[in-house]
Amino acid sequence: MRDGTVVSAVGEGHHPAAREELAGLPVDVAPRLLGGLLETTLPDGVVTVRITEVEAYHGLGSGDVADPGSHARMGPTARNATMWGEAGHLYVYLSHGIHSCVNVVCGPAGRGDGVLLRAGQIVRGADVARRRRERRGVARTDRDLARGPGRLGDAMGLRHPVHDGIDAVAGEPRADATARLLLRDEPLADVASGPRVGVAGIAGTAAYPWRFWIPGDPTVSPFRAGRGAA
Repeated sequence: MRDGTVVSAVGEGHHPAAREELAGLPVDVAPRLLGGLLETTLPDGVVTVRITEVEAYHGLGSGDVADPGSHARMGPTARNATMWGEAGHLYVYLSHGIHSCVNVVCGPAGRGDGVLLRAGQIVRGADVARRRRERRGVARTDRDLARGPGRLGDAMGLRHPVHDGIDAVAGEPRADATARLLLRDEPLADVASGPRVGVAGIAGTAAYPWRFWIPGDPTVSPFRAGRGAA
């Protein structure tokens, strides 16, 4: 990426995301991200991931159904502050005290909406992504480099808290990184949906089929039911 322009050939058939494209409800924005690209530039290199699996999470008061699985279900907190801001920023949070997970903020500011990037295929910078994984003591096959939200965060080099709030639309730097989100010119027609992975209670059941993925893609993570989900 030079002067805000994505120069990687993997961007063909894609365009830089605009905030208005991310302004809808998470359940509508989430499938639109599939097949899109997230590119990060850090001192150790550039990595681009093709997004293959996502999960929608509604903020407090969003849509017709409350989302008990969302970090924003109870309102703004110090942890989820980025979710209440402008669409196109990345909410990077720490999971289980170890994994930095990446979400795309969507909807209008003040609503707390987001889409978790669950998995993807590294299409540029696999060597950089692998070194990042190895520094954390885990080497993976190409398929597994970003297969799961914690692995995806590692592969992209985005870490909580220093990169929380980075703007993937404007591409403005935060700490040592820049991020750019690109969407497909033509949204994917074939998209699968089902319960979210590892979410406890009713929020992880078929009542909330808010996980979306590209059918048959080998980088999609395996389903695992959450505690109390039936």
